[in-house]
Amino acid sequence: QASLTCKDILLFKNLDQEQLSQVLDTMFERKVTPQEHVIDEGDDGDNFYVIERGSHDIVAAKDDQSRCAVCCDNHGSFGELALMYNTPRAATITATTEGALWGLDRVTFRRIILKNNAKKRKTYESFIESVLLLKSLEASERKKVVDVIGQKVYQDGERILSQGDKILIKHKIVTSTEVNQEVEIGRCQRGQYFGELALTTNKPRAASAYAVREVKCLVMDVQAFERLLGPCMDIMKRNITHCEEQLIAMFGSSMDLTNPGI
Repeated sequence: QASLTCKDILLFKNLDQEQLSQVLDTMFERKVTPQEHVIDEGDDGDNFYVIERGSHDIVAAKDDQSRCAVCCDNHGSFGELALMYNTPRAATITATTEGALWGLDRVTFRRIILKNNAKKRKTYESFIESVLLLKSLEASERKKVVDVIGQKVYQDGERILSQGDKILIKHKIVTSTEVNQEVEIGRCQRGQYFGELALTTNKPRAASAYAVREVKCLVMDVQAFERLLGPCMDIMKRNITHCEEQLIAMFGSSMDLTNPGI
């Protein structure tokens, strides 16, 4: 069961089969009940968790006030940050329904996942630095991005874009199409990205994306992005001019990115 639950977890995507088997063999199941605190902000990190089923609120304190940063509903993972960076828990995770988690202990996580991430950093850091959307990030922030991205390979004609993912193009080409008419409106090359506008506006996805021949993408889950670096909107504000140019190209007009409620 753990193998099915964990097959789409990006932190595991770059593990070889032996490493993945070691991780799965070590994982343990934890049942949770409504209002149970799985993790408390400020505690030392002990385990990384993958959600098998159930909903969880991730609440972080800011300016002496608690705010719900993310709601994980029957999928996703959490708890990696404290284990990666040897820091206290940055948020409180509370189960809002009955559910089940798969846990990975700190020692195994650091021995396998962190060792693999060191190799991944060497491969992807320079590429991430070349991506326009992420140029405004500090070097330490880019390292965190590399830690939570995974690589996915898509075959010719396969649909790439799916809600909840932020995708960067590592190699080859994709086709963007208008949702209803399926007319090609552009192609992305190596180093370009898509999927970010739906995170910064209240509008639905403006286009679909399909692979043209084999395509390798670096993919980052939105929840991981926001837990690492804060709300996507705040990151976009650093690169506001480029984002507004894309909004005009997509929707024919810009909008106030400094006030996402408008």
